[in-house]
Amino acid sequence: MSDLGQISLFSGLSEETLEAIESLTTTRQYPKNSIIISESDVSNAMYLLMSGKVKVFLSDQEGREFVLNTLNPGGYFGELSLLDDETRTASVMTIEASHFKILTKPAFDQLRHDFPEINHILISNLVGTIRHLTENVKSLALKDVYGRIRKLLNDLVSESNSGKASGLIAEKLTQQEIANRVGSSREMVARILKDLITGSYIQIEKKKITVLKALPEHY
Repeated sequence: MSDLGQISLFSGLSEETLEAIESLTTTRQYPKNSIIISESDVSNAMYLLMSGKVKVFLSDQEGREFVLNTLNPGGYFGELSLLDDETRTASVMTIEASHFKILTKPAFDQLRHDFPEINHILISNLVGTIRHLTENVKSLALKDVYGRIRKLLNDLVSESNSGKASGLIAEKLTQQEIANRVGSSREMVARILKDLITGSYIQIEKKKITVLKALPEHY
């Protein structure tokens, strides 16, 4: 059975098609803190994350980062390079040692020719990804800092605990990393986390956050 069954973009494809895709990929491994692609790079490959974790981010001339997303096994990036010839829109760095399968644009074009049914499924799955990204942008535009932190913690605890609203968040997070993800200052994040600890909503030990009960809707 193909390992690509875990890749969300390929959900709904037949085993035959998955095996055909896998036969056209190459495999690479990167250590922690490796830059895989950089914003404005020219590239023609999509990366399929088989193990490890990466962050997708933007940075300015002063070196400040804004994290757009973090990806776990089953995630992917670089898919737009299979559809156009534009440069990369963000940078990607490994948070953990990571293993990828890489699909180039020529290989993808061959797949679309050999398996025409792939087009409808991939477009449908890409729409789902775009909807998720739109929700993240909406959150940044319409929610205050606390609202963005609450959404981040709720998403992470749900991801780590099979949809539950409380429990240990598996990922270690510094205050600066949280600030990068929600577009805020570290000082503001520190103040909000301190208040959540005081209210017995969360506890933090060794950079790991446990959500003890439902976070309040308003700060």
